[in-house]
Amino acid sequence: MSKLFIKKNRSVLSAIIILCFFMLSTLPSHAQKQTKKELENKKKQLQKEIEKTNQLLAETKKNKKLSLNQLVILNKKISAREELIATINNEIYMLNKNIEENNKSINKLQSDLDKLKAEYAKMIYYAYKNQDAYSRLMYVFAAKDFQQAYMRLKYLQQYSDYRHKQAEMIVGTQKDLNQKVQELETKKADKRDLLSNEVEEKKNLTTEKTEKEQVFSSLQQQENKLKKDLEKKKEDAKKLQQAIQRIIEKELEKQVSEAPKGKPKPTKLLLTPEAQQLSNNFSSNKAKLPWPVAKGIISEKFGVHPHPLMPNIDINNNGVDITTNNGSVARAVFEGEVKGVVSMPGAGQFILVRHGEFLTVYSNLKEVYVKVGDKVTTKQNIGSILYDDDDAKTVLHFEIWKGQTKLNPEDWLYKNN
Repeated sequence: MSKLFIKKNRSVLSAIIILCFFMLSTLPSHAQKQTKKELENKKKQLQKEIEKTNQLLAETKKNKKLSLNQLVILNKKISAREELIATINNEIYMLNKNIEENNKSINKLQSDLDKLKAEYAKMIYYAYKNQDAYSRLMYVFAAKDFQQAYMRLKYLQQYSDYRHKQAEMIVGTQKDLNQKVQELETKKADKRDLLSNEVEEKKNLTTEKTEKEQVFSSLQQQENKLKKDLEKKKEDAKKLQQAIQRIIEKELEKQVSEAPKGKPKPTKLLLTPEAQQLSNNFSSNKAKLPWPVAKGIISEKFGVHPHPLMPNIDINNNGVDITTNNGSVARAVFEGEVKGVVSMPGAGQFILVRHGEFLTVYSNLKEVYVKVGDKVTTKQNIGSILYDDDDAKTVLHFEIWKGQTKLNPEDWLYKNN
């Protein structure tokens, strides 16, 4: 009987080890949870971006004439829609993996449960055959010595405990199995919702691409006008850069005039301890600066890139163009001092704000709320943005400089506007 009990004890110990290992291996990792959360957040952000483009498109459509701005917004919307579909596909892929893992877990738990039940049935059968108290007592007294009698008595007690634990393990495993089955059903329902969502988004994408083709085709007939508009934009950009350089040179001239005699003349903007601290604070907020408008989309990126309608023509943007709603205002992205307010004939006004070593530029303004020398705070409204009646658009041109080096504003602005 002692050999049988030891064999049974080893068997249940093995079952417990396997079960513990199985439960640990099926727990979702932190990385998986994070990835799922990131995908959900990304999906929400893309849906928010699509909603913004819808609002902006609705404004452009109030003007019966098709415009390049309408094509730009459509391109932005299509890009966001494609990214949204890709994100949904990633979610579906992750769910498929989870469903596969759940199925494996269920099969393993069912196998473990069957084994536990089979072992328990054998134990009950054995206990039934040996339920006579006299036989158990004789088994103890038949021992060669007291030590062996004590060990046999312990075996009998452990065997009884083991039966109770085996029953508890069966109940626990059955509970885990039911939970896994419920999780599986939930994941399958989530997958059905995602697949339905994907189908809907693909329909929307097809509609938007058709609309884009129609706008693209109509605008191609206006190529001469668009080329003239592009030339004017280049000329306005050139004038803006010259005006910015004049303001920087004026600041340098001021420092030169204030420099002590006999010392080298400064060739770059010098910083007081306070200005250096402000500059450091600005630098530490990279990718966290608020947008210069409350709502908007980047309709033209920084640097050299092809024209959206004429890919053989390159556009060089020293900042970013942000399309926003009619009536929107520009706001300072960080605390600083206004160093320039300049009127640009035919292109509105622009404001230059200094933040230590950094400069921010807000161009295409209709009205300005600040003057040179004013101290501004983060998110302070500094001017209203021009509305273009011809193209039914409201666009803020925004630049960031470090000294005399132009930086990509997208690297500095908070991603989720």
